[in-house]
Amino acid sequence: MHFEPSREAAVSKLNYFINNGLNNYSKLRNFDFGSEDRSNISCLSPYITHGIISEIEIIKKSLNKYSFLINEKFIQEVLWREYWKGWLELRPKVWSDFIIDLNNLKQEYNENKNYIEAIEGKTNIECFNTWINELKNDNYLHNHARMWFASIWIFTLGLPWQLGAEFFMKYLFDGDSASNTLGWRWVAGVQTKGKNYVASEWNIKKFTNNRFKNIKLNENPIPVRDDRNYSIINNGFVNANLTNNQDLLIFENNLFFEESDFKDQSFKNIYFVFNGNETRQIKLDEKVINFKKSLIDNQIINLKSKSLKCKMINIHDIKNTKESLLALYPSVGENLDYINSSNLKNISFLYRKIDQYSWKYCNKGFFNFKNYIPKIIKEFVN
Repeated sequence: MHFEPSREAAVSKLNYFINNGLNNYSKLRNFDFGSEDRSNISCLSPYITHGIISEIEIIKKSLNKYSFLINEKFIQEVLWREYWKGWLELRPKVWSDFIIDLNNLKQEYNENKNYIEAIEGKTNIECFNTWINELKNDNYLHNHARMWFASIWIFTLGLPWQLGAEFFMKYLFDGDSASNTLGWRWVAGVQTKGKNYVASEWNIKKFTNNRFKNIKLNENPIPVRDDRNYSIINNGFVNANLTNNQDLLIFENNLFFEESDFKDQSFKNIYFVFNGNETRQIKLDEKVINFKKSLIDNQIINLKSKSLKCKMINIHDIKNTKESLLALYPSVGENLDYINSSNLKNISFLYRKIDQYSWKYCNKGFFNFKNYIPKIIKEFVN
């Protein structure tokens, strides 16, 4: 597996998948054939996470190739991340509580034997060890393998879901505070209370083409219990006032400025904000940090070729200006935490239109959100 950190690579990967894999996606998507064969899935998530390629661009191209009926499952999967983001935006305390829990658990499990064997890929479960190595080597896992992995981590190895979510965020190129945190909560049984996801031997064997044998798992676990409830907080997601010749901050989730809703606005300078490990609560693998930095570098080259004034700055640098700044909204997570913890009142946000439109449908479960997907498509694609 290789993810070239560029817009060009993202578009190439999208076009290849649409022409070669999309028509069989719904039938083959759950199969994990191993890291050497990802022809049945798009592998676009590292680019979607960083805004290098947008959900709307992907959906438009897929519908230009096939009907909605053929594309429906693929479009649902593309918009899962949009749903997770919206769900977390309406309940941001879920993220802050996760960080608090994580910091406490890290001290408690620092020398735990099961935890150390798990993160080193030295358990007695072959498939789990394989996924550990794949995650560290490729910084990617098939979505079905992520579900199996999380279930084994929680219910067979007996480890807290928060530590597993941190481990994924550390190594995944597509690590996203919403989809990662809420996905782990869902497997554990705390996202939909009392309803956990349980990995089973037959399921792993079937969808890995019998690559693994003698998979001994806890297949009758009790869901993790968490009695905390989270009220919906609607911040409105209203754009700040726009005038010409303002400076714009772009964080790692909205890197392809040329695709943004504000591409025609005249900005004085565009600053791409790089957030290194020294300011992160979850420390990332060096390859993940370099991937983010290389994506920013690629975007700066592309924009400078169009005579736009732009450069990379360290997230520390935004503390040093007192003038008002505009920023493409970074979403709940590390970058927004830095802004809030630094009490940077001089930063106002601009929101993507699809987020403003879609997040109001994220107040309930995904099956409710799914009912509004045709409306989203009509609003932004047709």
